[in-house]
Amino acid sequence: MERNTIGRFLGNVGERKLLSLTLVLFTLAIGIIIGTTISTKVDAAREGAVAPDAKPLSIPAAVPLENEFTKIAKQVRPSVVNIQVEALPRPQTSQRRSPQERNRADDFFRRFFGLPEGQGELPFGDERGRRRPGEGSGVIVDPNGYIITNYHVIQDADRIRVRLFDDTRNGERLYEAKLIGSDPETDLAVIKIDAKKALVPANIGNADAVNVGDWAIAVGSPFGFRESVTVGIVSAKGREVQEGRPNSFKKFIQTDAAINPGNSGGPLLNIRGEVIGINTAIVSRSGGYEGLGFALASNIAVDVYNQIIQGGKVTRGSIGINFQQEQEPALLRAYGANDGGVLVGRVVAGGPAEKAGMKGEDVIVEISGKPVRSGDELISIVAATPIGSTVPIVVLRDGQRQTLQVRIADRAELFGDELGLTRPQDSGEIQGTEVMFGIAVSNLTKAQRDQLEFPGSDGVLVTEVEPASFAADMGILPNDIIVSINRKTVSSLDDIRSLQNSLKPGDDVAFKIMRRNPAGGSDNPWSTLYVAGVLPEAGRDRL
Repeated sequence: MERNTIGRFLGNVGERKLLSLTLVLFTLAIGIIIGTTISTKVDAAREGAVAPDAKPLSIPAAVPLENEFTKIAKQVRPSVVNIQVEALPRPQTSQRRSPQERNRADDFFRRFFGLPEGQGELPFGDERGRRRPGEGSGVIVDPNGYIITNYHVIQDADRIRVRLFDDTRNGERLYEAKLIGSDPETDLAVIKIDAKKALVPANIGNADAVNVGDWAIAVGSPFGFRESVTVGIVSAKGREVQEGRPNSFKKFIQTDAAINPGNSGGPLLNIRGEVIGINTAIVSRSGGYEGLGFALASNIAVDVYNQIIQGGKVTRGSIGINFQQEQEPALLRAYGANDGGVLVGRVVAGGPAEKAGMKGEDVIVEISGKPVRSGDELISIVAATPIGSTVPIVVLRDGQRQTLQVRIADRAELFGDELGLTRPQDSGEIQGTEVMFGIAVSNLTKAQRDQLEFPGSDGVLVTEVEPASFAADMGILPNDIIVSINRKTVSSLDDIRSLQNSLKPGDDVAFKIMRRNPAGGSDNPWSTLYVAGVLPEAGRDRL
């Protein structure tokens, strides 16, 4: 009995050992098979590789390389903005430059940004009233949202919107901007946005401290590529870039930092990240970067900005004379001015100089006790003198010194038309009744329907669309015919008045409009369009 039990126990032990050994051998066999298969595949891959002796590359840990330019880019990022504008085509007027003048100026001096020239009145039903987009840059100079940019960026704009580079919270939000004031003579403008938060202004530098060879960093949105930073050096100081006529109020810093269309209005920075200029112009045969960029000196920009925020405009003194910009020393000596001066060419009739007794061929040598040796000095002193004040001006006439008491006048009043500082007012009046949505409409008479070949008996004619309004955003154009609003038929002004009284901000508004289709043929001259939007808060649209 005991022997049988011991035998069975020993038998079970042997079976377990045999089973364990079998499992071990089976596992080894599987491992050998798998290893052989993998080795074979690897060898096959190596044998079939294009570069069997090359080692795969690995990407190192991300360790940022900080330098001064990196720091400046981060520092100024919250202070530089992208500016988008929209403008309606303007009818051509006699005030426009001739093609010869325009081509001569544009060939030599190409701006970074500009809206297309107006092409005159378009035929009825064409793309008349369609907005033209444009883009530029600007720099925030006040936490409350005041921005300096170029005048030509916002010139003739019907809508100005600003996108912040550092507005990650609001993504691609565009802020409506208001024009505070502008100065065409320096090509500067001040706009303002309400971002509902304090913004980060850029640090302003002193352009007088700039030296040729200093680092220069340009920031902006060239060709619409926002947040672009380029680096170069200051190539020259005090440049005067001719654009048809000399302008002593524009003193440029020349740089070879790459700047292109869209950079206009953005800052030029020094190595400390301070604004030393406002990128304004390039000289280029191609219209793009060729190493000749010009930024208006920060000192000029600050003076213009301060005048605009304080008075809404820039005023400069004048005494009412014309003179030749470049005057040779030999010419001045011939008139008795051995130490320099300004030879008067023409005295404006009825101007301050004429009233004080100044004559052509007088040589101005002193103003308020300050010597005058050049035209730039004369303009600088007179322009900065308060309008209405009287100053002593010493002239040489026939070799004799005479002191004249001259009352300083407003330069814009004396030379506004000549310098293009005044803007002609529209003479035409829009006929129609202003209603909601930023449009003006009028009833359609039977004669108008017949003339327009309009088949329907309902609808009112859109006579005007206010730029940047609710209607403009939806794409409604002058000469459209509104036939229904929110599926309710519109036959007269009274229908629109009734509908507008039932709407409030935040309501959906759907328009059914008819638009003349020049390509539709005589059988179908009109197209039906449906546009809709959410009525905004009152204040942005006409009421």
